[in-house]
Amino acid sequence: MNLSGSGHTLSDVALDITVECMDDRGIRHEIDTVLSYASSDPFAVAMTFVTSDGNLVWTFGRDLLMRGTEAPAGDGDVHVSPAIGLSGRAMVSIELSSPDGHLVLLARAADVLDFITRTVAVVAPGTESDAFDADLLISQLLAS
Repeated sequence: MNLSGSGHTLSDVALDITVECMDDRGIRHEIDTVLSYASSDPFAVAMTFVTSDGNLVWTFGRDLLMRGTEAPAGDGDVHVSPAIGLSGRAMVSIELSSPDGHLVLLARAADVLDFITRTVAVVAPGTESDAFDADLLISQLLAS
């Protein structure tokens, strides 16, 4: 098991990657990012953006990430789709929207597929319900 992001999230899979984005002026930026997956939350993946101002975490469905590597997928705040980078390299576009703004990120497809392969080794697709502990979630909610 690895600690990812700020060290507060225990995960079964964590992969450090670099994602690219463009600002409003068309200037390309690279952002250090940690993709993480925990069998205790088998339906979700997290992207932790490591910045000098602190870490920012986005959590969304693992199935969305998996589907988005093959074809455009997503409704609402997160959209994922295959893409081609400026260098012609296979990429995955991850589009995040919130009331605070909109960001389109490009991650190397090989990195995303490596991460997905590692998560599948922990919890196979279709067996997430077997790994999900609803009783634990309920007790945690009631204890809050």
